[in-house]
Amino acid sequence: MAFGIYVHIPYCIQRCTYCDFATYEQSKILPPDQYVELLFKEIRQKHKYYPPQSLDTIYFGGGTPSLIPAHLIVSIIKELGRFGFTTRPDTEITIEINPATINEEKLKIYLDNGINRFSVGAQTFDDRLLKMVNREHNAKQTLETLDLLRAHNLNFSFDILFALPSQTVAGLKNDVKIAMEQGAKHISPYCLTVPDGHPLSKGRPIDDEQVDMFDIIAEELNANKFKQYEISNFAIPGYESRHNMLYWVDQPYWSLGLSAHSYSKESQWGTRYWNINSIGEYQKQILAHDGEEHSSPSKHLPPSQFEVLEMNQALTDFCHTSMRLMRGLNVQQLASKFPADVTQKVDSILNRLKEKSWVAFDDGHWFLTREGLVLSNKVFQDLTFLSEDLDQ
Repeated sequence: MAFGIYVHIPYCIQRCTYCDFATYEQSKILPPDQYVELLFKEIRQKHKYYPPQSLDTIYFGGGTPSLIPAHLIVSIIKELGRFGFTTRPDTEITIEINPATINEEKLKIYLDNGINRFSVGAQTFDDRLLKMVNREHNAKQTLETLDLLRAHNLNFSFDILFALPSQTVAGLKNDVKIAMEQGAKHISPYCLTVPDGHPLSKGRPIDDEQVDMFDIIAEELNANKFKQYEISNFAIPGYESRHNMLYWVDQPYWSLGLSAHSYSKESQWGTRYWNINSIGEYQKQILAHDGEEHSSPSKHLPPSQFEVLEMNQALTDFCHTSMRLMRGLNVQQLASKFPADVTQKVDSILNRLKEKSWVAFDDGHWFLTREGLVLSNKVFQDLTFLSEDLDQ
């Protein structure tokens, strides 16, 4: 069984206009050393939720983790090690960075302490679009950051945002082309998602054009040795995100920090638990339990912060996450986790979807077809189960 840890670092230079993550402008939150001390206290309180073990992955996300001093990032890795959550030479340790937030000195500290994967949240190389979404950096700074990573022959991922107002197909192709030329081994295209009435909702491409934009990205990447391995992720084979794979293959993960969500297998169908998304309330809760150690979220957290899953919820999660992967849902793994009558219900649904050409079956796996990818929300809707669905 694989296991990884996510650490949320909620500091940003500025809030992007499309962002709904639990983040703060760096001047409107605790100083970083105080926040990291809260993380230490959380580690001490919750480390018995999981057995001490060697880690497959650590992921520092945000926010912009590269904004805070590098020695604080390193101190978190070391604090986890003190409680038995150790790293190996092959542990994937990812940090999200934004352009103009790292330099040679900071990079050396990262590399000297095992950080070996970098996720660059640049979004586009078009300065006009960057200003539109309130990004502080410009394309020149992005290229300088990528030059630094490439000079050290580092493994880095690149995020591309599409379906922005007035964004052109030519501009999108240029973003993909530059990201590949700069040496990205992993590219994640994200469709801009904002509610009606949001300033960025005006002038956006219509739904069919958004699908066309994604197809253009996929065509460009597939023609250049990239393979789509998940609905929103492409990688050169061997450079897939091992940490994100934990979420999609039903493996446990521990998440630390503001608003962080975790999954454990302490109960029959799994337990999900999460932290408060207000920095003041998060700090208050951590300090209220200072000096304590707990073995389970159900013995530690209020009912509003954990959920012991029922079989129908676990089945829904298993089907949704499995079908997000291009390799699809493994029928043997489904049968080993759920009773025979339940797996028969899933098989029946998937066979009906096969008749619509939305899914296909091969080599023991159900997976989305090209048409099914476009209509994946409808597929997931059919694979969403209520408790009464399993009683019939």
